[in-house]
Amino acid sequence: MEKTKSSRYIEAVGRRKSSIARVRITPGEKNEIIVNDKPLFSYFKTKELVATAKDPIEKMGLDQKFDVSVVVVGGGVSSQADALRHGLSRALTEYDKDLRGRLKKLGFLKRDPRKKERKKFGLKKARKAPTWSKR
Repeated sequence: MEKTKSSRYIEAVGRRKSSIARVRITPGEKNEIIVNDKPLFSYFKTKELVATAKDPIEKMGLDQKFDVSVVVVGGGVSSQADALRHGLSRALTEYDKDLRGRLKKLGFLKRDPRKKERKKFGLKKARKAPTWSKR
């Protein structure tokens, strides 16, 4: 495995909907993930969200190698977990270029482009029209 530039930390950005996650991975012995100054389990309440966030580091077998610190802004908790997964995957590819193929096959490096559609004038929501009445 090749290391890039310095062994201090590697930073990457992950996005999903309106969530942005700035991820820093540091080679360390604590092996913990801190999200907005809270442990992963207290920030993401459900097992599914925790699993989504930890997926790249666990599936690559690197969960005992890194301390991860994340700053997440915007969106809901589900999209924040996806943004964290995207950022963590990008940081791991900077750490080791050989992981790129495996992460790409799992779909972790693809930025999900779907966003909320804007509301149009004359409508109640993006597509919902007011109730039509004959008289």
